[in-house]
Amino acid sequence: MNGVLPDTSLRQLIASGAISADQPILPEQVQPASLDLRLGATAWRLRASFLAGRGRRVGDRLKDFEMHRMDLAGGAVLEKGCVYLVPLMERLSLPQGLDAVANAKSSTGRLDLLTRLVTDEGTEFDRLPQGYDGPIYAEICPRSFSVLVRPGMRLNQLRLRQGQAVLSDAELRKLHAQEPLVTGEALIDDGLGFSVDLRPEAGDLVGYRARPHSGVIDLDRIGAYRARDFWDELRSTDGQLILDPGAFYILVSREAVAIPPDYAAEMAPYLAMVGEFRVHYAGFFDPGFGHGAAGRGARGVLEVRCHEAPFALEHGQVVGRLVYERMAARPERLYGSGIASNYQGQGLKLAKQFA
Repeated sequence: MNGVLPDTSLRQLIASGAISADQPILPEQVQPASLDLRLGATAWRLRASFLAGRGRRVGDRLKDFEMHRMDLAGGAVLEKGCVYLVPLMERLSLPQGLDAVANAKSSTGRLDLLTRLVTDEGTEFDRLPQGYDGPIYAEICPRSFSVLVRPGMRLNQLRLRQGQAVLSDAELRKLHAQEPLVTGEALIDDGLGFSVDLRPEAGDLVGYRARPHSGVIDLDRIGAYRARDFWDELRSTDGQLILDPGAFYILVSREAVAIPPDYAAEMAPYLAMVGEFRVHYAGFFDPGFGHGAAGRGARGVLEVRCHEAPFALEHGQVVGRLVYERMAARPERLYGSGIASNYQGQGLKLAKQFA
């Protein structure tokens, strides 16, 4: 059956050697509809981001871009504003009929840690064609905070799919009629639209803006940092927020969304010209997000970066969309059910490293 591969199929690919690794793949890497990828032991500081291009390997092109090599074994700091390339522990030998897409994990996006998958012969980031056989790399660019990393850390994840899996708008409306996907009215136009919440039900805290001169964040330290040392609170009583060029924001959707067990979703920009900002980074929503025990849905955290000009964001403005995909089969475990799901039932919430 066409669709996104569930955890059971991912384990089968690992057992067959289609997904292999320098060190044994850990059970906790296998998520309901994706596989967490681990940093290897080395990083290269680059003078520029690059793609290998057709007929060329990443390793052959490193000499054109590397500045120096770093050993991650004892922990190393990736500095804000710099570009790094890290070989991942995993290697892929995809069967024909399967392609793959990568995305940053939730906490990676909430730290403004731009992380993209790079492959041999690649002509775009985060995409692997059918039959890809080779190593994979993570390009990492810390945008707001310098971070301490070690081998084995999991910053991005891989989703595999077979055939056409995306729901049409007609199919999405039918699914919403059977099982509500969002609170309130569903805006369905090339996916399920969602808007920004700038009028919270309680209080006036609407989001956070990254502070420009903060300390280093050790990604292994959960709940260890005071938010006020890294973030400015944003408050509004008029339903408006003016975004500053170059600044990074954490906001939240007005709608609570749900992903039924037989589906997965990916966040995508609403329209390229909707405004002078980008909403995206961590784009995967697993089966079970905001569903089942959570019942009422869960709101999506929005990672927002403003570009060239100040932009006035209004309460209820549509800023993104969820593209729903069929699962090839229902996962054994759903998001928030017996696995370490840090953001089930979330509202406005920073990355897990903050108390």
